[in-house]
Amino acid sequence: MFSADEIISVKNLKKEFKVPQKDGEGLIASIKQLFNRKHVNVTAVNDICMSVRRGEIRALIGPNGSGKSTTIKILTGTLYPNGGSVKVAGFIPWMDRKAYLKRIGVVTGQRSGLMWDLPPIDTFAFNREIYKIPREKYLRTLSEFTELLDLSEIIKRPVRQLSLGERMKCEVVCAILHEPEIVYLDEPTIGLDLNAKASIHKFIKKINQEKNTTFILTTHDLDDVENLCENITVINKGSIVYMDSIKNIKNLVSKKRIVKLIFSEEIEMEALKDYEIIEWKPLGAKIRVDLGERSIQGIIANVIKAVPCIDFMIESIGIEEIISQIYTW
Repeated sequence: MFSADEIISVKNLKKEFKVPQKDGEGLIASIKQLFNRKHVNVTAVNDICMSVRRGEIRALIGPNGSGKSTTIKILTGTLYPNGGSVKVAGFIPWMDRKAYLKRIGVVTGQRSGLMWDLPPIDTFAFNREIYKIPREKYLRTLSEFTELLDLSEIIKRPVRQLSLGERMKCEVVCAILHEPEIVYLDEPTIGLDLNAKASIHKFIKKINQEKNTTFILTTHDLDDVENLCENITVINKGSIVYMDSIKNIKNLVSKKRIVKLIFSEEIEMEALKDYEIIEWKPLGAKIRVDLGERSIQGIIANVIKAVPCIDFMIESIGIEEIISQIYTW
């Protein structure tokens, strides 16, 4: 049953690809493959279950090849799954494609939705016709968006003459002009400077708060995640390995510390076997400790008893390192 509060429901999603496989190398192997092509099945998405609330900004992240792009393509209706079920705003994306596409927006840092030789305002006008946006509403929304992103002059210049930051701002406007219920953002800030990134972050937050728009964000930039998202879903090797709120991840980070130790003489790793060693040298080491289990004073006291330590330094752990650890689960 589709809940009023739930805008995306994914259950037991699976997707496999049949990939050609070459035996050997060189010209002869290539010729043989023309007449006797072999294939292997590669599982891109394996039994993914996920629920997203209406008005939520959700991060969907993972290392390259993890399956997140395949998941997004299924959610946008570009790909058909091999198994499982997907409901987005009451639609099955690949079956109700025509009606569904009117309800979503898509922004990708790798592919432009703007016409390269024309100014963005012409693409905006073209989209107004496609989505049947009433003219008064279109002008009002465009005026609001261009003011928020400082685009009043930029949208009159050909896209090919715009900087990357200027173009991405226009890409975001293009995807949201028809006021979709859901917007998929695929690496929207890749390569942007700090000012352009901050401007897009501010715009997305405002649209989310004022129009209750749901955003699904895929990114490798954890600034995007920290500044925009409420919840995070981590995918690796086609499966969800972690799903929780950003707040809980930050609480996890706040309890972790890195302790850098300097020894007065060379010692063996066995001396610190009770600790998580992340870097080792005969005259020094780095260990990761959890303050949820013991106080930092108690940990340092025990370490000094175990090894001839002449100096130490305590460092905080960033969210990047926690996410990096999650990738390996």
